[in-house]
This record gives sequence, C-alpha cells and structure tokens, in this order.
Amino acid sequence: MDLHLKETKIDGAVAYEGDFLKVQRDTVRLPDGKSTIREYIKHPGAVVILPLFDDGTVLLERQFRYPADQVFIEFPAGKIDPDEDPLVCAKRELKEETGYTATDWRFVCTIHNAIAYSNEHLDIYAARGLIAGESELDDGEFLETIIATAADVLQWVREGKITDVKTVIGAFWLEKIVSGQWNV
Repeated sequence: MDLHLKETKIDGAVAYEGDFLKVQRDTVRLPDGKSTIREYIKHPGAVVILPLFDDGTVLLERQFRYPADQVFIEFPAGKIDPDEDPLVCAKRELKEETGYTATDWRFVCTIHNAIAYSNEHLDIYAARGLIAGESELDDGEFLETIIATAADVLQWVREGKITDVKTVIGAFWLEKIVSGQWNV
C-alpha cells in the first residue's frame, strides 16, 4: 500500500462547525517525517441521479446556487443523511426535487469532487422507468426541471452552460450509457 505517500494524523480538532459543514484542522506527519497542517471540509457525502426517460432524454434541474451567485443546470442530487443508505437517499432526492420515481436503479460510480480541501464523495446512480409525480421540495428550496437530450447536455458542457462538476461527469457517463458503450 502506498506508504511512501501516506500522511498520518498526529492530532486534530474541529476549526468550525456549522449546521451542514465542518472544517477540520489536523496536524499530520508527512512521508519524510516532517509535520504540517491540513485543513479540510468534512462533508457527509451526497448522491447524484441521472434520470433517463425511455426515449433517451434526461431530466435536469435549474437552481440558483448562492456561493456562485448564479443559476446552474445540474442533475438532481442531495446530501446523504446520517446512517442513510445512498440508494435510499437517491430515491428520496429524486422524488423530493422532481416528483419522479423510478423502477430501475443502477449504481454508476463514486466521484470525489474536491479532493484538495474536502472529503466529500458523490455516488452517481442511473434511474430508469421514470414515473411522474408531485415534487416535495424542502423548505427554502426553489428549482425547476427541464428535459434535454444527451447531445444537448454535452453541447451545454462544451459551451460552458453546464459547469457543475457532478453534472459534467454525469454527462460523460450519460453519453456512454445512452450509446450502449458502457453498461451499468
């Protein structure tokens, strides 16, 4: 195992604890024996859903994201609650945000979107057999859904209309799934 690269925690403490995120400040021993400080955001993890209709189109969301001060096009996603199974979370988030449920769920992959400063991971799922219903947005959550082709999504990535990393990665998976190149 890559022991020549491993950093080992000596001690640490929570530098900041909010309602959602924690900032951890650890002292670590480097592979050469020296020590340094590592600060990072502790995140509970999240899920991303690629909701695929039978005709090959996909369901996306448009949502304002305060830190970046703009509306983003993104795949449905959400934070995993404590002790919640990621697939259960994916089903819950799809229903809450879009109103849709799905009859076929497939795990796609896990991604780590900010490895330099966060332990956040996202589990991506493909959802098929979509059934429309009523959304159940969280209090203070505002979004709208849109339907697009895989080609549209890829074009929006190329044009910079989609810049959200989970959605960019999901778009590349979507292309492979829809074309039949990659099975999940």
